[in-house]
This record gives sequence, structure tokens and C-alpha cells, in this order.
Amino acid sequence: MDDVEKAILISFDESGAIDSELKSQAVNFCQQIKETPSVCRLCIEKLCFCKLVQVQFWCLQTLHEVLRVKYGSMNLEEKNFIRKSVFSMACLESIDDKICTIWESPAFIKNKLAQVLVTLIYFEYPLIWSSVFVDFLPHLSKGTVVIDIFSRLLNALDDELVSMDYPRTPEELAVAGRVKDAMRQQCVPQIVRAWYDIVSTYRNSDPEICTTVFDCMSRYISWIDIGLIVNDAFIPLLFELILVDGISEQLRAAAAGCVFAVVSKRMDAYAKLSLLKRLEMTRVFGLISDDNDSELVSSVAALVTGYALEILECSKRVNSEDAKVVSMELLDEVLPTVFYVMQNCEMDAAFSIVQFLSGYVATMKTLSPLKEKQMLHISQILEVIRTQIRYDPMYRNNLDILDKIGMEEEDRMVESRKDLFVLLRNVGRVAPEVTQIFIRNSFASAIASSSDRNVEEVEAALSLLYALGESMTDEAMRVGTGLLSELVTNLLSTRFPCHSNRLVALIYLETITRYMKFVQENTQYIPLVLAAFLDERGIHHPNIYVSRRASYLFMRVVKLLKSKLVPFIETILQSLQDIVARFTSMNLTSKEPAGSEDGAYIFEFSQAIGLLIGMEDVPLEKQSDYLSSLLTPLCQQVEAMLMNAKRLNPEDSPLKIANIQQIIVAINALSKGFSERLVTASRPAIGHMFKQTLDVLLQILVVFPKVEPLRTKVLSFIHRMVDTLGASVFPYLPKALEQLLAESEEIREVQELQKTLFTFLHVITTHDLSSVFLSPRSRDFLTAIMQLLLHTSCHHKDIITRKACVQIFIRLIKDWCARPYGEEKVPGFQSFMIETFATNCCLHSVLDKSFEFGDANTLVLFGEIVLAQKVMYEKFGDDFLVHLVSKGFPSAHCPRNLAEQYCQKLKGSDIKALRSFYQKLIEDLRLQQNGSLVFR
Repeated sequence: MDDVEKAILISFDESGAIDSELKSQAVNFCQQIKETPSVCRLCIEKLCFCKLVQVQFWCLQTLHEVLRVKYGSMNLEEKNFIRKSVFSMACLESIDDKICTIWESPAFIKNKLAQVLVTLIYFEYPLIWSSVFVDFLPHLSKGTVVIDIFSRLLNALDDELVSMDYPRTPEELAVAGRVKDAMRQQCVPQIVRAWYDIVSTYRNSDPEICTTVFDCMSRYISWIDIGLIVNDAFIPLLFELILVDGISEQLRAAAAGCVFAVVSKRMDAYAKLSLLKRLEMTRVFGLISDDNDSELVSSVAALVTGYALEILECSKRVNSEDAKVVSMELLDEVLPTVFYVMQNCEMDAAFSIVQFLSGYVATMKTLSPLKEKQMLHISQILEVIRTQIRYDPMYRNNLDILDKIGMEEEDRMVESRKDLFVLLRNVGRVAPEVTQIFIRNSFASAIASSSDRNVEEVEAALSLLYALGESMTDEAMRVGTGLLSELVTNLLSTRFPCHSNRLVALIYLETITRYMKFVQENTQYIPLVLAAFLDERGIHHPNIYVSRRASYLFMRVVKLLKSKLVPFIETILQSLQDIVARFTSMNLTSKEPAGSEDGAYIFEFSQAIGLLIGMEDVPLEKQSDYLSSLLTPLCQQVEAMLMNAKRLNPEDSPLKIANIQQIIVAINALSKGFSERLVTASRPAIGHMFKQTLDVLLQILVVFPKVEPLRTKVLSFIHRMVDTLGASVFPYLPKALEQLLAESEEIREVQELQKTLFTFLHVITTHDLSSVFLSPRSRDFLTAIMQLLLHTSCHHKDIITRKACVQIFIRLIKDWCARPYGEEKVPGFQSFMIETFATNCCLHSVLDKSFEFGDANTLVLFGEIVLAQKVMYEKFGDDFLVHLVSKGFPSAHCPRNLAEQYCQKLKGSDIKALRSFYQKLIEDLRLQQNGSLVFR
């Protein structure tokens, strides 16, 4: 062993026994050798004399690298030497009277030799080394060793250059085209003949080499002349090997792979259809069995599904009636086997079940009525869908407790079901009756299924029924088209043994909710619906995920059924007595953290109760009792906690605050069931109860002035009360705003509070409540509010907030100002708008360079500012126009002719033209002043 061999062995060592410094030296030494001019001769010499696989691999890898990088700079003698030597190794020829024994080496060494040959072919075929393939063929007679290397060469050529399964550079594509063209012209027929002879010779004595040849051959069928394979010699041989018992299963599978390549070859649709018919594929259908682990079954399954897909594609592309009939006949033959494969075999990754079935269903849309065989195929498609959407029982516990494995499996199934349910809806449109009968039978079958599969069968049947509802029109659902009435009745009246399972319980409730439009028209089913939501199948389900979802869905049911539930309110509240008791005596412990899910649960449950008891159909006395029974204990809890706030120790404080938060959320949601008309006009006593509640909740701001979550929740409730109580809530606002502003010390909090305040003022004006600003208790705040709105509309960094303030002014102008020369409803407001707002907001603020017309939100604000000018002209007339033209525009150095054009545009009716002109005017003034205007 010389130094080179030692260095190579050390550099490849992964045992950890070699000193790292020594290994580093060895790697460097090997790298230096690569840089020497004679490295190629050294490598070939080592390959001839050394049997150490590390040395062989290093030498072949080095040859490969040198050829790729330095081929263009090599001299002719060196290229000839490398070409002759490498070819001799592959063909078991001697090199300087020495036969290289590389064929005895492991497969990865032979693959590396093939890769070196492919690199030479890349640079030299066909212009320099035109005979490489023709020269190789005579050596195949030496036996399986050379046949194996030749197959590896062809495989490497496909991997490295020809196959389009890998991204290629433009140069590589050009070389691949050149190589394929030359091979087609020169040697492909001879290579195909060699394949046939090899398989015929070795099929019994060496099935492994035949398998190797077939695997290689299947790569090339896509681009060689199909007539070389599809003939009276090769096709019978392939099918004979596929069908015969007693030989290697790998060989039979490889033969099937070649037929699959034939079936998949791109060609004219009519020629393809003729080819597919000629293959007589029915003879292989019987090979498919339940043995999923069998390589033969997997290969034949891929062949059958690929064959079916090709027929379907042909049926879309042919136009003649005869060709369409042939394609449908072939499909009818293969589909039962395809359906079996889909349900029982491991599918080829490249085959999309949904894509194929969707394509087949699409062909039926033009057929009416469907034939019996097509009806049978529809049923089989539905069975495939059911099989595909069914969970594996092995994940049952994971899915029920929803651990990490369960969540991953549920996510996977949700994703895979999307396309399957689209397919189901398409099938439902093509054959609605067959689809409904199938779902009814699935439902009955699931109920009767054994306990080891009961959960998955029931969940799949319910999911099918749910998905069916998505494809139905509202009208069809209301009248109970077809078997729908029977299906919904079965759904509501059935109690499943597996109802405690999370997945079954969830899809059951979702499905009931999906069909509520049917229940709306068939109110006799309401008691069954209520029972499902109120007992242990719904809100009282032991699984917290189910009970939470049930609360949300129950809220939706209440919204849909509304007054139809009035006769059942007592029953509902009695059924929910324990939940209501928990709800009205909230007492979180350290073991029950208040998370967002808990908040949502409380919100949805409270909203459902509010919607129930907030209807005008409920008698006033009952309504008052119901509401009092909920609000009184909740408010008492808040008052008690506020009284004890000073005595709270630091450990209890977060829990008490969380309790108060949840109470505010509950009351807020509860109030959503009560309309403004009911609480202010028809039943003011109910409104009074909410005002008392507001009084209590405002105390939270006094006791906990700096607890941000509580401040946010209280502010949200104030917003809610503006919507619910209307103008009567205004007397409470000064106190609330005073407290909110008093404790807002941090800049960020002040900004957020301001934003909330402006949103609140916007709500007041847009809900026809601007008159509350003029009440005796509010007059004192009016000037301050106007100045704040003005400053914000001009200066605030948030464009959305500025826009809201401008909109408030527009609304106030419309509410408080009559047409020109009318009575002044708010003394001083008109002059404030003309002299201050118009000049500062409508002119100076938009002249400032910070006002960016390139920003979308800024353009929307600009539109509101232009609209404000239009409204001011409509309400104030020439008073507004004269002041702006005589005082405002001169301060901005606006030329008189532009001012006159502005007046004309303002008096016109085209608001878009006014906006475009005013933007151009502002941009011109900016250029004139170079953005130097001092902002007022």
C-alpha cells in the first residue's frame, strides 16, 4: 500500500480512531494529487491494480470531476487514453495486458464507472465518439457482468442527462436532444433487439438480470419509436412474463412496469386509443389481490390505474362517435378493477384518485339518463370516497384526546377530504338519488357496524351527510328533496353508541346545524334538535372541545329558529340550569386559566341565551325575570370583587381580574340579543337594567384604573351599550372618558385610547345620535370635542383615524346645518367650520408634504376632504366659498385663475372631476412653494 492509498483510506475513515490532524493532512494530500497533471493516469492505474473500494471510489470520483471541469483543456492523447481505458473497464477488456476487476466491486462503484462514461458521452457523442453504443453491444455476449454495466450506463445516462424528472440547464437540454436524436438514428433498434434477446435468453436462468434490463428499458420507452416495443414479438413476451406463475415476482413486476411505460407514452389520441385496445389489458386484472405487500400487485395496480387514466384522457380528446364508444367500453371494463385498487391497494404516488374520478364524473354530465352500468360506477365511486375519508382505527385514541399525533392526523385528513368532498358534490349533481341512497345505506351500515370500527364508520357516514348538505340549494333543503326528509329524521332520532367520541360528537352537531333550514320548515323536529344540543351529545358532552363547539353551534341554531323557540325557552333554561349556575357564579381557580378558548365559549353561550330571552315574543314579565336572574348575580360578583380589591394579595389578583374579564364578556354577549328598539322604546325597563349594569361596570375603571385588559373590556361594553341603549347612554360617557383619560400615561396607551375614542365618536354620529352632544350635560364638552376632532383630522399620524374625524364633521354638518340662510341649530358651529376647519384641514393639511398622494389610505382621506368641501358649499353656500377664496387660497399663494376654476368645479355636480382638479391644484401649489408652507 503506497502513500496515496493510505491517504485515501485515512480521508475516508469515519471510525473516529484517526487523529483529526492526521486526517486533515490526508485530505489535503489527496486534494494536491487531484491538481497534478498526471492524476487521470494515476487513477486508471489504481483502478487496474487496487481492490480497495475506497481507493476505487476516489479514483472514479476524481476522473468524473476532472472530466467535468477540465475536459476542454485536456490534450487529445489524454482524452483518448481516458476514453479507451474506461471503456475497456466496462467491457472487461484488458488495459496494458491487465484486466480490471472492477466488475467484482460493489454496485456503487459500478454506478460511478457508468457516471464517468456518461460524462464522456456528454462531451463526445456523437461528434467525437460516435460508436460508443454500437461498440458496446458485441460485448454483451460476454454475459451478465457486461449486461449489468451496460444497463447501469443507460440508467446513468437517463438520470444525468435525458430524464425530464430533474431540472436541466438550457445547455443540458440541448445536449440531451443531440444525444437522443443520434441514438434514435444510430443504435436504438439494436439496443431494443439486445434487450429482447437478453430477456429471452436469461428469463429462466437469471431473472435478476432480466429485471435489470426491464427497469432500464421502461425509462427509454417514452422517447423511442413505440413500434420497436409494440409488436408481435415484444408485447407477447411482456404479457407472458407478467401472467406466468412460478418465476421471480420482481421480473413479473418489471415487465408490468414496461407495459405501463407503453401505456403512458404520449401520442395522438386516436393512435393511443387503438394501442390501448390492442393491449387487451383485461388479462392482467385478475392478478390484483389483497396482498398489498406484493411487488407484483403494486406494479399491476399502477399499470391498471395508469391505463384507465389514459383511456379517460383519450375520451376527452377524440371527437368521433365511434372513438368515444370505444373509450367508454374500455373504461367500463377497467373501472371495477380501478375501484378495487383504490380501496384495497397502495396507490402509486403519481396517480390522483380524485383527479381521475372527477374526470370520469365530468364525462357523465352530458349523459342523460345514465345507464345501469354507469349507475353502478357512481355507487362504486361513492364507496371509494367513503373509504378514503374514513379514519384509521389505530389513531382513535390520539384523535379523541387530540394529542400531537391526533392533531397531525386530523390536519392530514381535513386537507385530503377537501377534494374528495368536491368530488362528492359533483357526483351528487350527476346522480342525486343514487348519492342519497348511498348515504342512507352508509348511515344504516355504520350504526350496525362492530365496535372495533364503529367510530370511524359513523364519523365517515355523518361526514358524507354533512358534505351532501353543502351541495344543496336552500330551496331543496327546505322542502326536503328526495330522501332528505328521511335522512334528517334518521340523523335526529339516532343515538350512536360511540357518541362519547370527540370526532363523532362534533360532526353530528355540525351536520344537524347544516340542515337547520329543513328544521325551520318542519318545526316538529325542534324538540329533537334541542335535545341533541342540550344533553350529553352537545353542551353537556364530557369533552370540553365538543361542549365549546356545541355552545357556538347552538347560538347559530337560536339565530336561525328565533321566535320558533319561544315555546321552548323554559325547557331550554331548565336543561341549562347547571351551565347557567356556573356562568352566573364564575370562579376561576389557578387550575382553570382564562384562555381565549374559554372566553369564546362564554361569549357564545351568553349570546345564545341573550338571543333566546331578548326576543319581543317573550312576555315582558318573563323577559325581566330571565334577564334579572342572569345580570343580578353577575353584577353582584363584580361589586363584591371591587369591594375586596384592596384586600387582594398579589397571588389572587390575576385570578380575580380574569373572573371580572369573563363576566364583562358574558354580559356583553348577553346584551347582543336585545335590540335598541326593544330596550329604549317598547320595553324601557329592560334598558334600565342594562344602565344599572353599566353603572356597576364603570366602577371597574375606578378600582382597577391601570389594568389594560379590564379597560379594554369595559370600553368594548360601552361601545355595545351605544348600539343597544342609543342616546340614553350619553350621560354615562363623560364619567367613563374622564376615568379612561386620567390614567392613560403611556404614549402607546394614549394613542390606542384616542383611536378607540374617535371610533366611539364616529359610532355616535353615524347612528343618528349627534343630538346627544347638544344635551345640557354634554354642552360643556362640545368645544373641547370639536377642537380635538379638528386637531386630529389635520395632524394625526394614523390616516384611518384622520378619515374618521373628517367623516364625523361631514355628518355633523348634515345634522346641524340647514341649507343656506336657515336657522343656526348650533351657534358658532358654521363659522368654526368655514373659518377654521375649511382652511386648516381642507387646505393646509393637504398642502403639507407629509400628505402622500401615492398612499392608498391617504387618497381615501383626500376623497373625504373633497366631499366635506362639497357638503359645506351645499349647506353654507357662498359664505363658505367667499371665505376660502378670499382668505384661505391667498394664504397658500394660489393664483386667481386656479381659484376661479375651483369655484366652477365645486358648483358642478361631478364629484370625481372636483377631486381630480383639487388634487392637481394642491400638487401645483406644492411645486410653487416647494413644500415650504408653515403648517398652521
